[in-house]
Amino acid sequence: MNDLTQAERYLIDQIRQGSPDAWSQLVERYQGRLLAFARSRSIGRADAEDLVQETFLQFLKGLPAFREEASLETYLFVILRRRIIDWMRGRKVNACAMQDSPDDDGSGPRQIDVAAPDLTASAYARRDERITIERKALAEALAELINVLKNETDFRDLKIIEMLFYGQLRNKDIGRLADMDEKNVALIKHRWLKQLRASVAQRLRNVDLSALEEPGCADSLLTEIWEEQRLSCPKRSTVGGYLLNTLDKPWHDYVDFHINQLGCRFCKANLEDLQSQTAQAPRLLRDRIMQSTVGFFRKP
Repeated sequence: MNDLTQAERYLIDQIRQGSPDAWSQLVERYQGRLLAFARSRSIGRADAEDLVQETFLQFLKGLPAFREEASLETYLFVILRRRIIDWMRGRKVNACAMQDSPDDDGSGPRQIDVAAPDLTASAYARRDERITIERKALAEALAELINVLKNETDFRDLKIIEMLFYGQLRNKDIGRLADMDEKNVALIKHRWLKQLRASVAQRLRNVDLSALEEPGCADSLLTEIWEEQRLSCPKRSTVGGYLLNTLDKPWHDYVDFHINQLGCRFCKANLEDLQSQTAQAPRLLRDRIMQSTVGFFRKP
């Protein structure tokens, strides 16, 4: 899982103490990738900039309640994603383009309430608490599974479970993309679901994961958690290595798959932001040199 780094904690502490420099650093660091993500949703630049501005404003307003359970990048992407869903609904654009249910309010997974109409407030609170705990356990189990695959550079299985759990592709389509028999895809899926259940069972008892068997539902719990927490997204530095072609071949191939075949919009936004920074660097350096040497060209 993308955890908050010590540097990010320090930056947040400085912002909470009212440091304008720290706030300027945070905005400068993340505005480019957020804007690129908003633009990837076919949103015009003016509207995209408004949405990014609203994201930063909402971040500041919610800062006292920020629990520091995810990286700043992930947290900001979650806020922006929800703002985009609201923006789409306001213009009657299909919000399913964001892999959300049309009935999702952007605050989390859509729950089907089959409880009695006279359910008490305390019962609702207990139910919501249970859902939060179960989601957290499942997210931790997924992150653990993904880390094992990355540490072992088992990118074949990682690509397959990304296509299964995140991309919601059918076994037949995955077999074609991975150049393997559809039955082998089913076996890999079965093996990893079994390990996922065992991992969750170590954290919680009496959790029913039978709904995870069929990945065809657009608002499935696995997909929601995967996208919201960006569980398999490579680090920004890794995306930078991919851009500079400095990664080992297995990692380069995986990042290329994740961005260009799986189509992760978050990592595409990071890549576009890094490309923009690389393109601007020579001009920025030139400006610095000209500013530092301007005195040599002034007439005495």
